[in-house]
Amino acid sequence: MLDALHPEFPDPGSALSEPDGLLAIGGNLNSSTLINAYSRGIFPWYEQGQPILWWSPSVRAALTPGHEYITRSMAKILAKGQFNVTTDTAFEQVIAACAGPRRGTSGTWITPAMEQAYCRLHRLGHAHSVECWQNEKLVGGLYGLQVGGIFCGESMFSRTSNASKVAFILLSQTLARQGFVLIDCQVPNSHLQSLGVQALQRETFLSLLAIHKNTALSWPASNEFARTSAMLGSQQWSTQP
Repeated sequence: MLDALHPEFPDPGSALSEPDGLLAIGGNLNSSTLINAYSRGIFPWYEQGQPILWWSPSVRAALTPGHEYITRSMAKILAKGQFNVTTDTAFEQVIAACAGPRRGTSGTWITPAMEQAYCRLHRLGHAHSVECWQNEKLVGGLYGLQVGGIFCGESMFSRTSNASKVAFILLSQTLARQGFVLIDCQVPNSHLQSLGVQALQRETFLSLLAIHKNTALSWPASNEFARTSAMLGSQQWSTQP
């Protein structure tokens, strides 16, 4: 059990195998605690009514920026330019949408305390959002934390078909151009795999994190996302069926 005021995380490699990755319980969601956790490859994931649970899974979902899958259908959507993608213009709206009800689920792990904690990190310049707009309405997006040259993705949402995929592809391509080395997606699932996200062993992920967590990179502005969108719309890219 972590101290509520001064939590000290154990070695991420000591996480349980069942449930996979559970490392610690307790602590707090202060900005300094979260920054320390992410810099060590640890993230919080729990539901309302539970104590704070901290995780470092044995297999990590991750993507090298610029190596995402772009299907033929997605290439056509990108070419049409029907979405406008920005960053850090509506962080609170994005995290609120991610915390909203999902089809087939009854709850959310993004508790009010989590929302407040990540909004604080955003105001401090550590957490970022990517917004996908259509006809000036927010229709999709994602958010996460920057740790040096690594973006630790937290959640994404979509209110219209393909909006979150467009946000993810634009994020990946833009971060590649900015010199980022990895997008951390935490836990593998079929949706992430369809976007090209690969599985990394915990040791490999932690090694990359140790090398790149102190890399000084500026977060790209919205105009960089617009430039990436224009490039994707005008060029031929390798696509998946």
